[in-house]
Amino acid sequence: MIDLKGRVALVTGGSRGIGRAACVLLAQAGADVALGFRLNQRAAEDVVVEIKRSGRKGLALQGDLSRRRDAESLVGRVVETFHRLDILVNNHGIWKDGPIDSMTEDEWDETMDVNLKGVFLCTRAAVPVMKRQGYGRIINIASTAGQRGEALHSHYAASKGGIISFTKSLGPELCRHGVLVNCVAPGWIDTDMSAEALVGPDREKILATIPMGRAGTPEEIAGGILFFASELSGYCCGEILNINGGSVLCG
Repeated sequence: MIDLKGRVALVTGGSRGIGRAACVLLAQAGADVALGFRLNQRAAEDVVVEIKRSGRKGLALQGDLSRRRDAESLVGRVVETFHRLDILVNNHGIWKDGPIDSMTEDEWDETMDVNLKGVFLCTRAAVPVMKRQGYGRIINIASTAGQRGEALHSHYAASKGGIISFTKSLGPELCRHGVLVNCVAPGWIDTDMSAEALVGPDREKILATIPMGRAGTPEEIAGGILFFASELSGYCCGEILNINGGSVLCG
C-alpha cells in the first residue's frame, strides 16, 4: 500500500541519524531523494550511495538552512534536477545546553535560526512548487521537548514548540491545495545528537522515564515519516505523531 514511485523527496539534515534513516526508507519505498547537509560531505555522499542501492536517484546538497539564500537554493536545485518536489522532510536541527541565567543572546538566536527559521524558509520555498503541482507532503520533525519543555534546553524546547504550532497552522491553510502538513515528535532516540546524554552517567535516569525502557532508533522515526509521506495518511492534517516509547502521552 506504500508506493512512492514517481515522487521526489527532500530531507534536510539527511546525512545522519533520523534524516539518514528517512532518506533510505523513502528510497526503498520508491522515491528519488535529495538530502540537505551542512558539514559532513562524506557522510552525505554515503547516504546517496544507499539511496542508489535501492534503484533510486539521489542528490546531496550542502547549505546553511538558517540563511534564506541557502534554503531557497536547496529547494530550487531539487526542482531543477528532478522537475518537481513532492515530499519535504524538515529534519535539520541542533540541540545544545542552555541554562537560562547563562544563555547568551547569540546562543538563543542560533537555535531559533537553525531549528525554527530554517523550517520556515525551506517550507516557504517549497510551497509554491507543491501548490502548482496540486500535491505535496510536508513533514516537520519536532520533539517531546516541544510539548513538555526541557530544563536547561529552553531555547531548543521553544524552537520545537514553534514547529508544532507552525504545523498546526499550515495544515488547514494548505490542505485545500493538496498539500498536507504534519509532524513527527520523537522522544529519546539513539543518534549522534543525543549520544553524549545517552552514553553518559544520565543514561539510566533517562531510560527510567521511558515506559518501554529503551531509547528509540532512527528507523522507528523514519517509519512515522514514511507514513505521512504515503497515501495512508491522506486524511491527516496538522497532526502530531508522537513516537517516544510512552514517555510523553498527549493527544
